[in-house]
Amino acid sequence: MRFLLLNGPNLNMLGIREPAVYGRGTYEELLRYAADFAGELGVEVECVQSNHEGDLVDAIQRAYFEGMDGIILNPGGYTHTSVAILDAVKAVALPTVEVHISKMEEREDFRQHSYVRAACVKTITGQGFAGYRQAAEFLVGYLQEK
Repeated sequence: MRFLLLNGPNLNMLGIREPAVYGRGTYEELLRYAADFAGELGVEVECVQSNHEGDLVDAIQRAYFEGMDGIILNPGGYTHTSVAILDAVKAVALPTVEVHISKMEEREDFRQHSYVRAACVKTITGQGFAGYRQAAEFLVGYLQEK
């Protein structure tokens, strides 16, 4: 199985950006963590991060054309604003799990709405880096049941 692990804006700033909200782990540590759990689960994970909405849409479309089996998506701030990312996820129809490091439901009102959630098979919030592993585990089980 092959998954795209896609992170949106400012997630490259993990460890620097609001550590009380996002923790002290860096983006590089997240990438190592993803490589470790991918190996343990026997899946391939391609990690992509961009601060640009169009790049995220392109990566979602590329996942389809490259035959990826699923997407683990943390759209960052675009969670609350991007119909384009929602439409891309809907267009490719790959099982997608929305992941958020923080508990978005406990944050500012504007952060509590997710556009992309409407196209996702599951949402995981507030689990820190572990949420990415939970998403991969879920996708493995989900795809094996199909």
